[in-house]
Amino acid sequence: MDPRLADLLQQFSLERLEVNLFRGQSRDFGSPQVYGGQVLGQALMAAYATTGTGQTAHSLHAYFLRRGDYEQPIVYQVDRSRDGRSFASRRVIAIQHGEQIFTLAASFQRPESGIEHQVAMPSVPPPEALPDSTHLAAEALARLPERMRRFMAQERPFELRRVEPLDVLQPRKVAPIQHVWLRTVDRLPDDDQLHRCLLAYVSDYNLLATATLPHALRTLDVGMVTASLDHAVWFHRPFRLDDWLLYSMDSPSASGSRGFVRGSIYSRDGRLVASTAQEGLIRVVAEPAAVEAVE
Repeated sequence: MDPRLADLLQQFSLERLEVNLFRGQSRDFGSPQVYGGQVLGQALMAAYATTGTGQTAHSLHAYFLRRGDYEQPIVYQVDRSRDGRSFASRRVIAIQHGEQIFTLAASFQRPESGIEHQVAMPSVPPPEALPDSTHLAAEALARLPERMRRFMAQERPFELRRVEPLDVLQPRKVAPIQHVWLRTVDRLPDDDQLHRCLLAYVSDYNLLATATLPHALRTLDVGMVTASLDHAVWFHRPFRLDDWLLYSMDSPSASGSRGFVRGSIYSRDGRLVASTAQEGLIRVVAEPAAVEAVE
């Protein structure tokens, strides 16, 4: 297996400390804090560890309360809120340095048949027709501020192909819409639970940035403080994350230093497999050097 993906799977092998208590390890994502998608995915994995066989996560709602420290482990405390015949509910609290940094509510369901419909997948070029946009070109990377260059240069366990080109050095004011094909860099085990937890992880990729697109903020001129505030995922249908998925994102509103973004995730054959929503902090700072000082 590709070492980048193997390392990601290692992060999802949580240590059980007690019946409802788990510990997960973090990685340096190139940002000052723990990557939000990591906490989201690990918390869902902890919740899964307390459910019965055959129960599948269908929705989760999370709040990010404090910055996580990637140099220290995170403890996940699971509350078994309800176990019904069809549905089960779990609450998860992520703790670091004695404080809550994150909370999650997740719902699980045993498979059932019923009515079905969905909106059509957007008409976009297939991933094979698009260039790899996982990494910035070396010339562009060298011109970024050190803080952003470190983040953009990190190796990721996912391959990305953008439908709409993105120029971080000379951005244009465009509609708050993004379409990104994504998949893991290598084959994953045949484990639906793992695929759902990893989709929760990657669902934080690029999402909040959609709300900045109409404003053409030049990273060389201004600093930005961005952080996920809350995040929701609804799983609609089974999927494989090691095959191409289309992440379609749009931002209907930004105000009060917050941006709101919605996402729809489609499989190659056009099935809507998941939906997301997120509100996040987007605080513009006149001087890039002042970013670290802003709380």
